Amino acid sequence: MIHVVVKLFATLREGRFAEETREYQSGSDVAGVIRDLGISEKEAALILINGRHADLSTQLNDQDTLAIFPPVGGG
Repeated sequence: MIHVVVKLFATLREGRFAEETREYQSGSDVAGVIRDLGISEKEAALILINGRHADLSTQLNDQDTLAIFPPVGGG
């Protein structure tokens, strides 16, 4: 098992949490975490692991920090 700090931003926090340490199976990837949280792939517009850009297929390691941002709107 691995422990991952998951940080959600903006609208992704609604009904969820801002930051939480969660436990996952070794070999888990970002897509699995997003599914576990009930977030659609298109809602996860920006993904960072330990401050570096990542994508849905990026594998997580013990003690990683995963930050997920929704699409940014504006004009």
